[in-house]
Amino acid sequence: MDKTFCEIKLFQVKPDKIERFEEIAEEISRAQREAEGCVSIKYMKRFYTIDGVELGDAPRELTRIVKCVKYYSFWEFDSKENYGRAVKWFFESYMKELQRLLIAPFDINAGYSL
Repeated sequence: MDKTFCEIKLFQVKPDKIERFEEIAEEISRAQREAEGCVSIKYMKRFYTIDGVELGDAPRELTRIVKCVKYYSFWEFDSKENYGRAVKWFFESYMKELQRLLIAPFDINAGYSL
């Protein structure tokens, strides 16, 4: 497979909704894996930063929540057509519930892998 079609979502989760977001992210990711043409799906919670760290040293753990907790998902497909069908399903299935957990609508970036 030469180039895959990828999407990265940024979720800014309300501090009091973290537990529910992590529960639903696990449920969503299981369903996302079943989407036609899905190559991979991963979720990441931002725990660390390199701000204020010497290059070469381990990243510094975040110690407090300022406004939200950031999560990212990386969803990869064999084609943009399969991605299009899968993202329609995602919005129809999970948009309303996710909106209640976020401080702002999630940000989506999509394109081909290099």
